Amino acid sequence: MTYSTAGATAPGEGAMMTDAAVRPMMQRDRAAAALGLRVEHDEPGHAVVSMPVREDMTNGFEITHGGLVFALADTAFAIACNEDERVTVAAGADITFLKSTRAGQTLTATAVRRVVSGRNGLYDVTVRDETGDVVAEFRGRSLTTNRTLEEDAHG
Repeated sequence: MTYSTAGATAPGEGAMMTDAAVRPMMQRDRAAAALGLRVEHDEPGHAVVSMPVREDMTNGFEITHGGLVFALADTAFAIACNEDERVTVAAGADITFLKSTRAGQTLTATAVRRVVSGRNGLYDVTVRDETGDVVAEFRGRSLTTNRTLEEDAHG
């Protein structure tokens, strides 16, 4: 499935990700909406998510805050590893920052499934800037729960 959440806005700025094609998990993701994330590509085991870096996303050195780069990568990971009706969550993740970026740039995270064994999965995410330079490498470890998306939506 491919969709774009170009119309997504932060709470208080209008409607959240309401495009009918947007999966329910992302419709409810207030953090992704607040960060202005765009889902560029969504299919089982593969996701691409972009984020325009705003001034309020920079740290005291006027570079993109590492936690927000992590959040971008983590969101792409979450989309890629939630491949069916079962809820899959992060069991762990780590990131290596390779290049700093600044406000005005656009970062794109590409998540790819490496392996799934039973309820455990391993996913790699590469974050690039608009020139194609690698900004960070993220590795996520997933755990598929016994909950379904329907159960999760209702408590």
